[in-house]
Amino acid sequence: MNEPTGLNRTDLIGLTLVGRGKVRDIYDLDPCLLIVTTDRISAFDVIMDEPIPGKGEILARMSAFWFGTMADLIGNHLISTDPEAYPEPCRPYRDILRGRSMLVRKARPLPVECIVRGYLSGSGWKDYCRDRTVSGIALPAGLKESARLPEALFTPSTKAPEGDHDAAITRRDMEALIGRDLAEQVVRTSLAVYRRAGGIAEQAGIIIADTKMEFGICDGDLILIDELLTPDSSRFWPRSDYAEGRAQKSFDKQFLRDYLLSIPWNQTAPPPPLPRDIIEKTKEKYEEALRRLVPDR
Repeated sequence: MNEPTGLNRTDLIGLTLVGRGKVRDIYDLDPCLLIVTTDRISAFDVIMDEPIPGKGEILARMSAFWFGTMADLIGNHLISTDPEAYPEPCRPYRDILRGRSMLVRKARPLPVECIVRGYLSGSGWKDYCRDRTVSGIALPAGLKESARLPEALFTPSTKAPEGDHDAAITRRDMEALIGRDLAEQVVRTSLAVYRRAGGIAEQAGIIIADTKMEFGICDGDLILIDELLTPDSSRFWPRSDYAEGRAQKSFDKQFLRDYLLSIPWNQTAPPPPLPRDIIEKTKEKYEEALRRLVPDR
């Protein structure tokens, strides 16, 4: 029996493709959008050639769960995840769309990535080692890798074009981009979403070390868009294995990043080929995050 190959891209004839991101293909169904979550995976802002089979369905299901969980804190762009309820032009593609797509409201995306960090890891740890700051925020001396921060930090970054790397910016930089009042609302909402998700994840034996959110403006309101609290946009650590002073095991794509750091590659396109065992283990990490965090339905 052949191994599943995964869905690397969609080309839905008759629908208007308006964007193909690192993971998602976006079609205009005016006045709505259709977002199809493929099995593509990126690391260091480079899309790998090989997909992770089933990954798109995991991301779509987790995002839908978290959008619903946070709905009283902030609205979101989700209309439906049921292809039977999509507009008629989508009907020929129901089998492709089932489980990995969303019909969403159109929004004007904010030009920033909204990152909340509860623990010192990744690029935040690198910044701290350099000058004891993260995104311009001074931190106490003596913190160790993976340490829990005194309080969760909001650390925005730019939204780089495909193939380029996002760059950390300060709160003041973000205010210059989107205005002080909107920036304050984004920060307040991001921290509230992170705190609620952290409490839910703790009950599931997972630490959410950090997460990235995206916001947009729809009908004058701030809403969540894209994805939310998935293994692509978050660091999920098993609480039972957590310890300061070292890197952590994880249920996210850090496993893939670690592999890529272990081989000769300059973190620019083209990507190196992924061995089958790396693909399978990455898939297992995502499946474990889904199993722990999202109730069966």
